[in-house]
Amino acid sequence: MRHVDFSPLYRSTVGFDRLFTMLDSLAQPDNGQTYPPYNIERTGEDAYRISMAVAGFAEGDISIEAHRNVLTIKGEKSETESEDGTELLYRGIASRAFERRFQLADHVEVSGAALKNGLLHIDLKRNIPEEMKPRKIAISNASGGKAKQIEAEAAK
Repeated sequence: MRHVDFSPLYRSTVGFDRLFTMLDSLAQPDNGQTYPPYNIERTGEDAYRISMAVAGFAEGDISIEAHRNVLTIKGEKSETESEDGTELLYRGIASRAFERRFQLADHVEVSGAALKNGLLHIDLKRNIPEEMKPRKIAISNASGGKAKQIEAEAAK
C-alpha cells in the first residue's frame, strides 16, 4: 500500500492533526488481529453499537475502559480446571486473552454494555454540547450603530 503525504493539507487546515494521524495509522495493519470478531452498527442518528463475539467469557473476565477518545476492551479468562471435575479433550472454543481498541470521535460516550448469548454489546451515544451545535445568526440592519463604528475605524 502506498503512503499518502498529508503535508499540503497542513497548510490550509487547522486542528485536523488527529484526523491525519488516524488516517496514517489505518495504512498500517494491526498485526492481522481478527479475534474476537465484531460488528459496528448505527442504531440511530447519534447512536452506535459495537457487538463483539466473546463466547466462553463471563462478565468478570471482560473489562471495558474509555479514556481520551479510545475505547479499550480486554478479555482474560483464567485457565482453571472444570468445576465438575471433567477433563477437556479438545478445545474448539477459543478462550485466549484479547485486547481491542476503537478510536471514538469527539463527544462520543459509552452509554452502556451488556453481555447476552455470547455477544458483548457496547452502546455508544454522540452528545454534542449545546455550544457546539449550529446556531442561526441574526443579520442586523446596515444602518445600525455597530456597522457605522466599524466603517469609521476602517477609514482611519
